[in-house]
Amino acid sequence: MVHALPVVIAIKRHAPECRLTWILQPGPAQLVRGHRAVDEIVVFERRRGWRGFAELRRTLRTKPFDLVLDLQPYFKAGLITWMTRAPVKLGLDYARARDLNWLFTTRRIPARPLGHIQDQFLEFLDAVGVPRGEPEWGLAPTPEERAAARAIVAGAEGPLVGFVVATSKQAKNWLPERYAEVATRLAAERGARCVLLGDTSPIERAAADAILARTGAAPIDALGSGLRVTLGLFDACDVVVSPDTGPFHICVAMNVPAVGLYGYTNPKRVGPYRRFGELVVDGYGDPGEDYSPAAGYRPGRMDRITTAQVLERIGAALARYSPGAPWRRSRPG
Repeated sequence: MVHALPVVIAIKRHAPECRLTWILQPGPAQLVRGHRAVDEIVVFERRRGWRGFAELRRTLRTKPFDLVLDLQPYFKAGLITWMTRAPVKLGLDYARARDLNWLFTTRRIPARPLGHIQDQFLEFLDAVGVPRGEPEWGLAPTPEERAAARAIVAGAEGPLVGFVVATSKQAKNWLPERYAEVATRLAAERGARCVLLGDTSPIERAAADAILARTGAAPIDALGSGLRVTLGLFDACDVVVSPDTGPFHICVAMNVPAVGLYGYTNPKRVGPYRRFGELVVDGYGDPGEDYSPAAGYRPGRMDRITTAQVLERIGAALARYSPGAPWRRSRPG
C-alpha cells in the first residue's frame, strides 16, 4: 500500500478532476481514509474468504471505471482486476507478473529488469502518461492522533526509540532477546527510552512480552494503540528499528529515521527508498557479495544481525538526524 501512494498522488496531481477509487483491505483502508488524493475506498474483507470475494464482486458490478491499475503481481489482485468493469486493465509485463496475473489484464507495462519495488510501481505512471515528479506519500497523523501518541509516551526523557517488534512472517523477525539487549544498552549509555510498536496478534504480543521480560529498561508497551495513533508514535520517535514490514516503510514515507533489519528479504528490492539506506543492517548478503535486486528470500539470516550493528545504526541516526540532541522532533518538551 505504501508503495502505491506516490502513484495515487501523482495521478491526482496531474488530473485533479479524475475520480480515484482504491480497493483495500481493512487495515490499509484505515491508514488512507481521508487522504487528499483518494476519492473513494472500497473495502475488501479478505479474511472472509470466498464470501469476501463475492461481496466485493457485487460491489464492483455497480462501479464502472475507465482505467484499472493492477499494481500487485499476484493471483488475488488479478482476480479482483477481473471483477472490475473497465475497458483498460493495466498490469505488469509477463516476466514480472506472478501467479498468471497477466491473464487478468488487457495491457501491460513494458518489460524491465527487476529493481526497487517503488520504481516498479512508478512505471505505471510512465505507461499512462503521468509525470512522476518527486515521489510523495502524504502520510501524517492528525493533531488528535499526535496528542494521543504523546500521552502514551508522556514522561519519556532522552531519545525515544521505537521497536516494531514483529511481522506476521516469523522468518522476517529479529530475536526478542536482542531487542531487549538493545533497550538495556540504550537506557544505560544514552538515557534513551524504547517504545514497543505493533498490533496485538499472537506473534507480536509474544515478541513484546519476551522483550519486556528480558530488560529492566522499562520499554513503553504501545501495542494495540491502533494504526492511526501508531503514526503519531512514529512521529514522536527519534528513530525506529524495524524488520521489513509495512510500518517500516510508513516510517520512511513519513521521513522518520528508520533502522531496517534485513535478512530474509532483499534490501536492494524492498529496502528504504531514497532515504535512510545507510541505516540498513544487511544480513541478507554474504560479505562482499554483489547480489542482484532480483534475488529471492533467504531464510535463517535474521540472526546474523547483531546488537552491536543495530546500536551503531541507532547512534548514526541520532547523530545525523537529531544533531544537538534536544530529543524533541515533535514531542512536547
